Amino acid sequence: MAVGLLCGFAAVLLKTLIHLIQDGLTSWFDASGYGFFYLLYPGVGMILSFLFVKYLVKDDISHGVTKVLLAVSKNESRIKKRNTWSSIVASAVTIGFGGSVGAEAPIVYSGAAIGSNIARRANLSYRNMTILLGCGAAAAVAGIFKAPMAGVLFTLEILLFNISMSSILPILISSVTATVVTYLMMGDAVQFSNAIEAFNIHNIPWYIILGIFCGGMSLYFINTTIRVEDRMRKIHNPMSRWLVAALLLGVLLFLFPPLYGEGYDALSAMLNNKAAEVAGGIFGPRLLDNKWVFLMFFAAVMMMKVYATALTNCGGGVGGTFGPTLVSGGLAGFVIARLINLTGAAVVPEANFVLVGMAGMMAGVMQAPLTAIFLIAEITGGYELFIPLIVTAAISFATIRTVEPYSIYTKRIAARGDLLTHDSDQAVLTLLKTSQVIENDFNTLRVDGTLRDLVNIISVSHRNIFPVLDDKGRFQGIVTLDDVRSIMFDSSLYDTTKIYHIMKSTPAFIYEDEKMESVMMKFEQTNTWNLPVLDDENRYLGFVSKSKIFSSYRDQLKQVSHE
Repeated sequence: MAVGLLCGFAAVLLKTLIHLIQDGLTSWFDASGYGFFYLLYPGVGMILSFLFVKYLVKDDISHGVTKVLLAVSKNESRIKKRNTWSSIVASAVTIGFGGSVGAEAPIVYSGAAIGSNIARRANLSYRNMTILLGCGAAAAVAGIFKAPMAGVLFTLEILLFNISMSSILPILISSVTATVVTYLMMGDAVQFSNAIEAFNIHNIPWYIILGIFCGGMSLYFINTTIRVEDRMRKIHNPMSRWLVAALLLGVLLFLFPPLYGEGYDALSAMLNNKAAEVAGGIFGPRLLDNKWVFLMFFAAVMMMKVYATALTNCGGGVGGTFGPTLVSGGLAGFVIARLINLTGAAVVPEANFVLVGMAGMMAGVMQAPLTAIFLIAEITGGYELFIPLIVTAAISFATIRTVEPYSIYTKRIAARGDLLTHDSDQAVLTLLKTSQVIENDFNTLRVDGTLRDLVNIISVSHRNIFPVLDDKGRFQGIVTLDDVRSIMFDSSLYDTTKIYHIMKSTPAFIYEDEKMESVMMKFEQTNTWNLPVLDDENRYLGFVSKSKIFSSYRDQLKQVSHE
């Protein structure tokens, strides 16, 4: 409940800050005619956010949901205290100035940080710290959207890989608490008012087509985001990268004004059958009066939204892809519905397709169909469309899973081997670090030493393996007790037999930052019981044994298994 209260206040604070900044910057546009500032504001917000993060926060706080996943898998669910507020400030500036990103991922990062730090203060175990981290993330989503079930499902589908039914209770409590806080402070209206019509079962084939289209668009969204970010990272100078991103984003806003900000105004217009109110840019009224040009305009906005989002983040802004995914999904639903109506194939309600498209896109990009279904139903009051929401979300999810097994949040983490999954065995191996299982109580030998040195070490050692090092501490090989058993009592050989005469190499090496899955594979391939651990310069650090791994595995499994 404490986590829910704090996260509810944090969500209200973020939304309030965004609106205050937006109103202060744009309320005078119509009267003064300075609309071209729309092209400049996002770049200003990006540089302000960049300077804030670089000189005050001094930490990378972009891609908030991905950071939470990494905290669970790599940092024992610990998140720094400053992350409880840093994402709120940076994203408020980025979005308030018109950055084309969402506020949801930053508030999830802040909420998870709140839960993590409360757990640390209470000295809770890794398992309970992870649960409180999940409580914070759920409360953040519930608070920002006033959608308690979506908050719970977001945590279960995306963040927490293995959780018992008893652990769902605190997540439910925090989620509901945050929702109540938001209701009390911001009213009980749904996030998006709409003009949806009653569900017509004859439109199910069109919803299936929308689901397939959303699956394809989701793949485009994920791949384009990663491609643009990778290309922008090649610009190593941050100021040059900001300048390029700001200029390109300004051009996109000049061509397609609906890309300004989160895009929720355009989404609301489409949900209320008022799409014409947000069209514009260089496309004058005469061009947009043409029904096909009007359709192509919104199709272009749909395709360009991902570029605007990626450029905002690459240019120093702080925001997520959660909101842009909703907007892109709404655009996808509008484009499909308008195309069906223009071709005369059928007459379908465009507002319904906008709403259902939001769920379809979210199910594909985030690969969280249940979250998508309940979130859209909660933030729009669209429970009347529950069947098409389920159909489109399921089809979209199934479509993208045929070619892409990872969501936009997990794709990069999976490539590095740091992703926790619902497979408990795989999850334990991911959590287990090689540095945790190194044993360094082995007596070492110099490569130019003698059998006498070895005998003296054997007399005081409780190990039967002796690593051999050069004068710089680099690993050269090993000597085992079995190797010298036949000669160790022949004193005539003590000074004439050198260590390099009797040492042997090991079948494999392990490096200190190597993934545990790779370590286990080496043990399996070599059929050995101990393997040496080296650093990047081949200096000896110790040994890893199967028995130590098994013992650590059991301890870790107790932390992640059901209570």
